[in-house]
Amino acid sequence: MIDTDTMTAWTQHRYGGPDIVLPETVPVPSPGPADVLLRVQATGLNSADVRVMRGDPLLLRLAFGLRRPRTAVQGRDVTGTVTAVGADVAADPSGLRAGDDVLGEITGGALAPWVAARADRLVRRPAGLDAVVAAALPMAGGTAWQALALAGMGADDDVTGRRILILGAGGGVGTFAVQLAALRGAAVTAVAGERSAGIVASLGAQTVLPHRSVEVTALPAASFDAILLIAGDDRLRPLRRLLAPGGTLVLVSGGSHRVLGPIGTILRGTLLSRAAARIRPLAATARPEITARLAALAAAGDLTPHIERTWTLDDAAGALAHVDAGHTVGKVVVVA
Repeated sequence: MIDTDTMTAWTQHRYGGPDIVLPETVPVPSPGPADVLLRVQATGLNSADVRVMRGDPLLLRLAFGLRRPRTAVQGRDVTGTVTAVGADVAADPSGLRAGDDVLGEITGGALAPWVAARADRLVRRPAGLDAVVAAALPMAGGTAWQALALAGMGADDDVTGRRILILGAGGGVGTFAVQLAALRGAAVTAVAGERSAGIVASLGAQTVLPHRSVEVTALPAASFDAILLIAGDDRLRPLRRLLAPGGTLVLVSGGSHRVLGPIGTILRGTLLSRAAARIRPLAATARPEITARLAALAAAGDLTPHIERTWTLDDAAGALAHVDAGHTVGKVVVVA
């Protein structure tokens, strides 16, 4: 039951830095027919949250709002308890019900005590899975899962002994990619900063190369069966040289153009891609079935997100500022 009509949500009415995100009293949302209302327990923050907060790159605003974000409250990875369900959800015999603990990647709004979200973007949280751990999983874990699948190192592929290079291994997506690749039997070489090198090694990387002090492109040719470019603007042609015949370089991100973002890198990758050394851009999407598999692995103790720090909801702006600074190791979670 909800005993109030209003709540305090971290809200922005224009694009900008963390200083423009302020607590504001707003109505508690009402779930639409296909929605559920969640009492938020924890929210995982991602680089996507600060990119939408800033409207950067400018191309992003075509999808999220030209002058201001259409969703005024950030927060896309959420775990919480269902408190009410819409008519269509209630009519579904297998649908979510009040009292269910769930997690998922939604379209925003989770930096608040309550959020309305589409039921089909949520999965039930396994018994015993901690709320903070659950909130760290969906977007970063799902992106890593999809990147590995695109690289031919998916959960159902024969990965044992295959070699993968992960650039940008210290962030949220990178730490998940290292763990998942190692869990599947791949030999992982990771490029990470000084602060994250030890953590990345503990997550399963066999070799950790320090960022900026090693010229990765000077490694021997055909050293890897797959490469994930998660962070940075590394030159694609030298990276392609590192692929063994039939290997794949996946562009998880890359390109810092103020207007076009990664589009230039994607176009260069398309031009440089060859049958013997493919370069493929990843367009990761919210995939509840992947979230469910990540949650099952985490509940079993086989997958452990590295959570650098938690913030309370009262200090959500501080959490956003930390992620915005670009030096997060692993994940940041806001606890309601």
